[in-house]
Amino acid sequence: MTTRKLVLILCLLPVVSPAHDGDADSVDEVVVYGRAEPLLGTAQSASEGIVGYADLELTPLLRVGELAEAVPGMVATQHSGTGKANQYFLRGFNLDHGTDFSATVDGVPINMRTHGHGQGYLDLNFMIPELVESVVYRKGPYSPQNGDFSSAGSVAFTLYDRFDETLVRTTMGEFGHLRGFAAGSVDAGEMAFSGAIDLTRYAGPWDLDEDLQQLKFYGGLNATLGDLAARVSFMGYSGEWTSTDQVPRRAIQSGAISPLGFIDPDLGGTTDRYSLTGSLASDSWTATAYVVDYDFSLYSNFTYLLEDPVNGDQFEQRDRRRIYGARVDGHRHWSEGAVPVTLSWGADARYDDISEVGLYPTVARQRTGVVRQDQVVESSLGGYVDLTFTLSDRLRATLGVRGDRYDWDVDARLAENSGTGDDSLFTPGAGLAYRIGDSSEVYVNWGRGFHSNDVRGATISLDPTSGEAAAPVEALVPSEGGEIGLRLETERRLSATVAAFWLELDSELVFVGDGGATEPNAASERRGIEVATFLRATDWLAANLEYTWVDAEFRNGEEIPGAVESTLSLGINASFENRIFAGARLRYLGEAPLIEDGSVRSDDSTLVNASVGYRWERAEVRLDAFNLLDSGDNDIAYFYASRLEGEPAGGVEDVHIHPFEPRSVRLSLAYRF
Repeated sequence: MTTRKLVLILCLLPVVSPAHDGDADSVDEVVVYGRAEPLLGTAQSASEGIVGYADLELTPLLRVGELAEAVPGMVATQHSGTGKANQYFLRGFNLDHGTDFSATVDGVPINMRTHGHGQGYLDLNFMIPELVESVVYRKGPYSPQNGDFSSAGSVAFTLYDRFDETLVRTTMGEFGHLRGFAAGSVDAGEMAFSGAIDLTRYAGPWDLDEDLQQLKFYGGLNATLGDLAARVSFMGYSGEWTSTDQVPRRAIQSGAISPLGFIDPDLGGTTDRYSLTGSLASDSWTATAYVVDYDFSLYSNFTYLLEDPVNGDQFEQRDRRRIYGARVDGHRHWSEGAVPVTLSWGADARYDDISEVGLYPTVARQRTGVVRQDQVVESSLGGYVDLTFTLSDRLRATLGVRGDRYDWDVDARLAENSGTGDDSLFTPGAGLAYRIGDSSEVYVNWGRGFHSNDVRGATISLDPTSGEAAAPVEALVPSEGGEIGLRLETERRLSATVAAFWLELDSELVFVGDGGATEPNAASERRGIEVATFLRATDWLAANLEYTWVDAEFRNGEEIPGAVESTLSLGINASFENRIFAGARLRYLGEAPLIEDGSVRSDDSTLVNASVGYRWERAEVRLDAFNLLDSGDNDIAYFYASRLEGEPAGGVEDVHIHPFEPRSVRLSLAYRF
């Protein structure tokens, strides 16, 4: 039997009605989904929510970065090797690797500022999916709790503090995929010790062996100290890979390479990340401190022979840093007065000691020169206050403000680009929530946010590639947005939200790590509509549907390259009483302009992943199918000039694509002690 027939048959099996014969093998299990948690009366906007592990468990993950797709409307793609941060799309933003979307894990910020590859670089590869207990997401710049990189949205991952069972899992799949995972906890009085390890190898479907190697581990200690809960955790990650980046469409059409082919065989990279986190929590406040040690090297070549027809255009991006930070959040409620008030407050500090952030031309991963080589110290201090007033049984009002200050010191190899500076801003927010009835609530929100730019762009005087004068840019770029939304919840069966939103950025200025300089873009505006639904149809069947439509453009009337107009996702999870479980997810990514006049556009794409499995009391077998329909669509597309062997010196403007990985199947075996 062919692999295709086997996958289709196994994915159709759960359509059979679940068993109700009451035999000894049946399982009376009620799955608790985070999406079903009631938020009426507590949420501040229609576009915030909670996702639990049960929502994620049955959704196959081809790449760890797809954990971000727990946020309704979010799409995570890839244009390079698996070990690199994903490309994210949300609310009409091509977020690159995270410029306007922030993420935290147990309160520790993940986005990298003044990074060697891209501002806000958001790499989730260090995470172990089985450790994620819950996901809290917010969209828009309405909450003062969120600071840098949060204009489009934010996501907060919380990890399990202990594991009820010891779990061992091994996964084998096509294209040389092999993964081993184990996690467990040991109790000792008032303390619990937890640990996990994850080892992955992957060759990939590409003509060039991806040779992905990832090692992850986690260790945690939880203890009760009087009325306080204490936690110390250590996370480690080491990854290396060879990548097949996007390739020019003309090379495929001419037959020079296959759709899974490559131009430069020496691309890829390495990432090492180690973190130590400690926290204390009471009923009214939580304090967290952390230190992160980070090492990153990435080798890329997007234009091939355009700039250097002899040695080629390959380059290395380098980032070596240590991050120190702390955060405290608290809340208090007063119910005595005529108007009950809830106060939320917090402060955070972060210090990035970047010993090397650089850009180097290379040949076969060997440096041949220096474009930029800098040392940077960047620090920030922020704080917020958020007040919620319960004006009546139906009406709540929220007012908040956040303040941030940034300081930086750039020591550049080119002395003219060295310098120090500081910047600060305040970002207010406000909202109203009105309870229409027992099952619905409407919201009106407004707020300001920001994203920081690479501070090397704030001290620059000379373009490092051309030697010409370069104008410095603002370090902090404000945003402003608003939203009108509706939330509907019916007896924990149906949860639905609808939101109409707008968001403006004063400038989409970004520091381009590929070129070592700042690329100015005009101010922008996005308007859209977003729908998200979750249906608990029965005790064993749940479904979710999300749709977003956005009109995005620069204020000068030009289109924003990479701004996807529409996205759609549909997910179905089933846990039958006969021990069979299944999940499936369809993801649609609409067209997008690739240049400002809209004359060149990317094609839309549709991807379907599915899973099916069977549980015994302690053992489990599971089959995951990725790209189930074997779509030949593209993960991502760009339009720019590149030059192949024998082409004109000025190169050829073309669409450069990175296709979906072809259909593949992975088999997992798990055992719980």
